[in-house]
Amino acid sequence: MENKAKEIITIQVYIQAPIQKVWDCWTGPNHIVHWNYASIDWHSPGAENDLRVGGRFSSRMEAKDGSVGFDFGGIYTKVETHQMIEYVLDDDRKVQISFEIQGDKILLTESFEAEQENTIELQRFGWQAILDNFKNYTEALATLKTLHFEILIDAGIEKVYQNMFEDKNWREWTAPFNPTSYYEGSWEKNARMLFLGTDHEGNKGGMVSRIKENIPNQFVSIEHIGIIQGDQEILSGPDVYGWAGAMENYAFSEVNGKTLLSVDLDANQDFMSYFTETWPVSLEILKAICEK
Repeated sequence: MENKAKEIITIQVYIQAPIQKVWDCWTGPNHIVHWNYASIDWHSPGAENDLRVGGRFSSRMEAKDGSVGFDFGGIYTKVETHQMIEYVLDDDRKVQISFEIQGDKILLTESFEAEQENTIELQRFGWQAILDNFKNYTEALATLKTLHFEILIDAGIEKVYQNMFEDKNWREWTAPFNPTSYYEGSWEKNARMLFLGTDHEGNKGGMVSRIKENIPNQFVSIEHIGIIQGDQEILSGPDVYGWAGAMENYAFSEVNGKTLLSVDLDANQDFMSYFTETWPVSLEILKAICEK
């Protein structure tokens, strides 16, 4: 007896972002965790991706209250950069994703074989909701602009590097951003870091981040992955769009016995003027600390 052919469901979305940004956000595990859920009471706490033919991908989807969750994974059968991805899910269903440049937008089309447990309408709704989350996350990230600041400090690189990240000094030179600024965590590579402070009413807020790279006396890279509101960490959903995935990098170089500290960070439009005014002030404080 022949097996009944699986019904194909096709969904689409237009994304206002460059193709490289769309591709990176679709395939990067650090991005996937921010958009791979169908409703705000769910999230994706982890993802892995070996992006090559024969490579395996997997992501975890869970209700935020921990009541239910499942793994979503499969094997790639086709990978054409910026054009096409095909894979077979662990339940043997086939999926195809195409990326088509149309002017200043990308048309992303996703076709997948339907499963038997849920209705076609419910499956279409769930997959489309995830695709819409991807659109919103990617478009917000695409609006970020990289700001550059630098300062020449009359001190050796090692001294500047050590002073910059020492707890007491950090609180002092970042005070222009928030007088109660401090951090909790480790500066080791891949370590989790919280950048914290309180507002005028004493409410705690800040950023959830990770140290993407730390080469002593050379380079430190921070990836912001979410926000803190009170005692709550928010790592997915509209509240983090435009923050999650933003980078903040510090580079140290020697110039005639002095240290040139360069800062490059992603910022959205709402914070452009604030950072432009505040970073130079903070760097002058750091310079004074290091030149003592």
